[in-house]
Amino acid sequence: MEHKVYRRLADAHAPRSPLLRNCCNAFWTGGLICVLGQLLRTLYGQTAGLPEEDAGTLTSVTLIFAAALLSGIGVFDHIAKVAGAGTLVPITGFANAVVSPAIDSRSEGLILGVGAKIFTVAGPVLLYGTLAGSIYGAVWWLMGLVSGGTA
Repeated sequence: MEHKVYRRLADAHAPRSPLLRNCCNAFWTGGLICVLGQLLRTLYGQTAGLPEEDAGTLTSVTLIFAAALLSGIGVFDHIAKVAGAGTLVPITGFANAVVSPAIDSRSEGLILGVGAKIFTVAGPVLLYGTLAGSIYGAVWWLMGLVSGGTA
């Protein structure tokens, strides 16, 4: 069967995705996660009296812990089915990307299962994020050399 014919048949039988509803769910869920983060930052900063930088760090740690915990008990997947990309974009999605492969491979043992597969999803993000940051830093440094140190 030709590729074009197969594609037409597959498209005809595939359920239509409710694009507008999915976008709205992602928008509101991602927004709620960000609002929760801001509330935590305000709570840690103003109520607990932490410096702004420490409040931000503790907020990130809290959101990561909450996402990892929800992933571990199986709740995060149910939220993500409704919210879609709304849960993946903030820091919570990264936490889920690290925890999920570890949970899936725990039956293979701590070393060959969890240890070997924990960064299968997050590894490329870390690799290319580090690479992009290094390239950006090198370009910034070279611009400073060219402009006489004002960059």
